[in-house]
Amino acid sequence: MNNTIIPCPSPLGGREQSPSPKGRGAGVRVGAIILAAGMSRRMGRPKMLLPWGETSVLGQVVKTFSEAGVSEIVAVTGGAREIVEAEVARLAGNFPVRAVFNRLYESGGMLESVQAGLAALGPDVDATFIGLGDQPQGGVCTAREILSAYNQTRRGIIIPSFEMRRGHPYLLDRAFWAELLAMQPPQTLRDFLNAHGGEILYVPADESILLDLDTPEDYERYLKNAQ
Repeated sequence: MNNTIIPCPSPLGGREQSPSPKGRGAGVRVGAIILAAGMSRRMGRPKMLLPWGETSVLGQVVKTFSEAGVSEIVAVTGGAREIVEAEVARLAGNFPVRAVFNRLYESGGMLESVQAGLAALGPDVDATFIGLGDQPQGGVCTAREILSAYNQTRRGIIIPSFEMRRGHPYLLDRAFWAELLAMQPPQTLRDFLNAHGGEILYVPADESILLDLDTPEDYERYLKNAQ
């Protein structure tokens, strides 16, 4: 079975080309979980609220998922909870987004945030993206191409890749949610993906799927590239 499809081009900071809508299944509801619970220690200030164009870092991620056709977005909060959730409430005026708090954000990892997001999604959601709140440079083209691949193939795990490296956002069909919800530390998301390696469909993408904002230098560099 071919585990790779070719996406439309979307170079970092370049102009995107929307993929053909062919293959988007009618009636399919796809959600998105945005992991926004980090402490921003290396950044030195809450990175979800940093300016990005006409919005914030988190606002750009929410906008990207909304433009890709996602119908329900959950932002999982933790560090700087009050101000991040205030930003989510502001964004909710224009986008289908709401916040859910990961009470284990200080001691846990991504797994606990994903579990909080999965538990918050509605019962009519068929699949969900798992995305990073500090990845505003990600293009809508990649998300649309993953969604198109899901509708065409119904593969349960679809991950963008760049030079044989997995990135974000990736898509998980509801059939896998119960397994993820049952996982306990020290199990990790990487353990889950490695266990299902033969079931993953990879979508080639640009380097932006690997990049996130950890330091002030990262922020300044990626913001400049995106302008």
